[in-house]
Amino acid sequence: MFILFSVFYILIAAAMIVLILMQRGAGAEAGSGFGGGASATVFGARGSSSFMTRATAVLATLFFLLSLGMGMYLGRTGNPQPAADLGVMSGVTTPAAPANNAPVAPAASDVPSAPAATAPAANNDVPAPKQEATQAPAEPAKK
Repeated sequence: MFILFSVFYILIAAAMIVLILMQRGAGAEAGSGFGGGASATVFGARGSSSFMTRATAVLATLFFLLSLGMGMYLGRTGNPQPAADLGVMSGVTTPAAPANNAPVAPAASDVPSAPAATAPAANNDVPAPKQEATQAPAEPAKK
């Protein structure tokens, strides 16, 4: 039953996309004053707006109601597919955790290790920043 509703859902969505793309925009009427012919439309000069607008509204209502109904159905029954059906992932096993939680020493490599961090001062004093000795020039440069 859920599959049937999903098929209708996709068909209604596709029909809505087609109908919306076939409609003319609000700025399309501005071009008709400069020689754009409205007589070349399939449904006539004004007939397309009412037909397409109503059809879009009906499809949008069906889409909304179907979305609401499928959401309520899934909320009550849960996932429609069985949880044991994992497809390709059904053969995967979870690796066992290591027995000890001690950190493993890294293997010897060419990458240097970071220096050990020092403990902060006990009295939370912040050392003064080092000031580099910069001397200002005694005389301004002459041109």
